[in-house]
Amino acid sequence: MNTKQLKEIYYDLKLPRFIEERMLLLLRQGKISKWFSGIGQEAISVGATHALNKDDIILPMHRNLGVFTSRKLNLIKLFSQLFGHDGGYTKGRDRTFHFGDIENKIIGMISHLAAMLPVANGLALSFKLKKNKKIALAFIGDGSTSEGDFHEAMNLAAVWRLPVIFLIENNGYGLSTPSSEQYKCNNLIDKALGYGIEGKKINGNDILEVYKTIKSSADKIRKNSSPILIEAITFRIRGHEEASGVKYVPKDLINQWKKKDPIIMFEKHLASKKILTKVFIKEVETKIKENVLPAIDKAMDHKKPSSNVVEEVKDVFYKTNFKLLNPDNNKIETIRFIDSIKNTLYDKMLLDEKIIIMGQDIAEYGGVFKVTDGFLDKFGKDRVRNTPIIESGVIGAAMGLAIEGFKPIVELQFADFVSVGFNQIVNNLAKTHYRWSQPVNVTLRMPTGGAIGAGPFHSQSNESWFFHVPGIKIVYPSNPYDAKGLLCSSIDDNNPVMFFEHKALYRSKEGEVPISMYNIELGKLKKIRTGNDLTIITYGLGVEWAENVANSSKYDIEILDLRTLVPLDKKGIFNSISKTNRVLILHEDNLTGGIGAEISSIITEEYFEYLDAPILRVCSIDTPIPFSSGIERDVYLPINRLEEKINKLMSY
Repeated sequence: MNTKQLKEIYYDLKLPRFIEERMLLLLRQGKISKWFSGIGQEAISVGATHALNKDDIILPMHRNLGVFTSRKLNLIKLFSQLFGHDGGYTKGRDRTFHFGDIENKIIGMISHLAAMLPVANGLALSFKLKKNKKIALAFIGDGSTSEGDFHEAMNLAAVWRLPVIFLIENNGYGLSTPSSEQYKCNNLIDKALGYGIEGKKINGNDILEVYKTIKSSADKIRKNSSPILIEAITFRIRGHEEASGVKYVPKDLINQWKKKDPIIMFEKHLASKKILTKVFIKEVETKIKENVLPAIDKAMDHKKPSSNVVEEVKDVFYKTNFKLLNPDNNKIETIRFIDSIKNTLYDKMLLDEKIIIMGQDIAEYGGVFKVTDGFLDKFGKDRVRNTPIIESGVIGAAMGLAIEGFKPIVELQFADFVSVGFNQIVNNLAKTHYRWSQPVNVTLRMPTGGAIGAGPFHSQSNESWFFHVPGIKIVYPSNPYDAKGLLCSSIDDNNPVMFFEHKALYRSKEGEVPISMYNIELGKLKKIRTGNDLTIITYGLGVEWAENVANSSKYDIEILDLRTLVPLDKKGIFNSISKTNRVLILHEDNLTGGIGAEISSIITEEYFEYLDAPILRVCSIDTPIPFSSGIERDVYLPINRLEEKINKLMSY
């Protein structure tokens, strides 16, 4: 390393320390609300960033200010973000380093520790598929290595031989819990052996050791793609965040580590090279002050963000410019629901090489429902990817792929298993665009629902879990024609979409479907049956139940198939109930807290004057779904209560 490089590293090492000292002053003055100090750990952030190429992606955490400053982010914008003022990265919607800067190849964290490691895998996979020799480096703390996402990410990276470095900052404490109470292995890199990958332990306070280790690891990965786990031993001089304090840390331990300060260590090295002089130190400190202090003042002068309901809601989703693709109705085939799904996926993959399908047993086996049977032979292992049993790990990886321009589709083997990947959906996929304007095109295929006697863990209707979370589109077709058009739109939508496919419809429901590709705009319901006496609002298997009852009923029943639950077609609902003046909401999901309750509330608040009777709901009972097909059909599901509810509504 030449003198110029050493001087640049010294500047970049001193810069975050100076900024942090100013932040602590501003914190005491009440001008910022919180600060997670990285004082004493700067060598890891700065050394790692210098060791990578500028187009490698870094996923930093709380104490990695040195990543942002070494990547030369605009300081005024950065400070505006840290202060929560106008001009930051998140419009005041998130704090500190919870943001991404695609231009500078940084993907920020969320508060759920280890959650970004699967995302790093997705980014690394995109590099491998593009054959561009880039790598991803993801930071993680010692405490976070206990999280499930850490293990899922390590395992997937190992199995797929991804170009990724997992960098553990082992600073001795997970908040206040010492390492001795966090894990029993001697070193955290011992975990690498269990996944069959390389592990390296380094002195995290020696910036040259950090630099050389990361540089050699990155060079090795570029030649022969495979993940590497690095454990950097360091210490957190200050508290987890300033309000925490350090009373739980022995004072002599802090004093020992202060003597190992990375700046002091590097200055000794520079002095041995005759580089460190009083004049040079003065030049560096002066330059830092000249760059930092005016930027802080300008950012502090920025106003606090102002907004309104319209603006906030508008930014929950990336605005997709929907272009209607009409079908060729001259060429139609009669196919089953499941064949419509399969054909659409196949045809879309032929048309768009950015589409990748991932999931358990989807390659050679073709998936448990055989939706992807034969796909491997046509599209190969790069695009039809078996995963380990890692719902959270694969959903996070899908997000990383989407950030790099791919259109990943994840098949959840059963919708019930999505609970294991809940955090990645509701906190990563759903919130990313609202927080820092990054579109996330991920489609989650969800084989869902009961009426097949599969019991409480393979039959749940869980769409309402996600209906409450802003930032996720929810699609739920009831027939082969809509399944194709809606799936096409979901795959092309630059937002996370949960695509629910009712298992009972897979092989029982047939319909005419155009052979050509077409799409259906999300957020538009479909009138299945026209009537004047009452409106049944439903979706999924409920459409079939409603049709069967309506066909034999003495009443003139109108049936609305919502098709997409988010966005919800309020206008379509109004057009119907303003005519029939009576509403029955039908869904397979449990009654309490179901989507029907929200629809009922919307109608009551906005269209009450059009009602001639109370809104009624008919849903499954509030129990787990039973295994016995008789109990499921006769007691749990709402089928046998539907006609009774219609009579009650009409007799009001």
